Amino acid sequence: MRILLADDAALLREALGALLERLGHEIVATAHDAPDLIARYRSLETAPDLVITDVRMPPTRTDDGLRAALDIRAMSPGQPILALSQYVADRYARDLLTLPEGAVGYLLKERVNRVADFRQALETVADGGTVIDAEVTRHLLRQERPGPLESLTAREREVLALMAEGAANREIATKLFISDAAVRKHIGNIFAGLGLQPADENRRVRAILTFLHAR
Repeated sequence: MRILLADDAALLREALGALLERLGHEIVATAHDAPDLIARYRSLETAPDLVITDVRMPPTRTDDGLRAALDIRAMSPGQPILALSQYVADRYARDLLTLPEGAVGYLLKERVNRVADFRQALETVADGGTVIDAEVTRHLLRQERPGPLESLTAREREVLALMAEGAANREIATKLFISDAAVRKHIGNIFAGLGLQPADENRRVRAILTFLHAR
């Protein structure tokens, strides 16, 4: 893939760039702050296959990277973007993760240490999918007030909350002391209640994003 990489920390930017090149990708441009990221993106003759940006960058060192990512998506809907951070920025994380076109991801930087997971995340986002770090999901759920999901029962909400934390069906069954078949039934009811049809792609991810958006 052709990748535009943004991070204000020079050493981390170089290290991440070296890792990406070792995975077979090409770094077409790098940026050191949010305005530079937007300028570099605009200067490329061909849009990159993926934009990877830090969240906390100059000029304010808060959530400038996320805001720049949203600006890029406003310019080019569908541009795959992966945000990396040491923390979760509440204000704009939800805006990024609920973009209707997908092709977005939000990972904590510690995930980069697990190269196989990181490689899979790159490919998923570049292919139009959505990747959400389980800790990011938990943080957003803790910070936001519960919103109405009238079509789901209390048990279905419990199942969906565990899905949002990244739990597999077997883990959900163990945590809720129910059978695997019961979990499958609850998930089917969740999909039906949220209007997700069998033909829809990535129903599990869409259910999680709907849950986050409603909270």
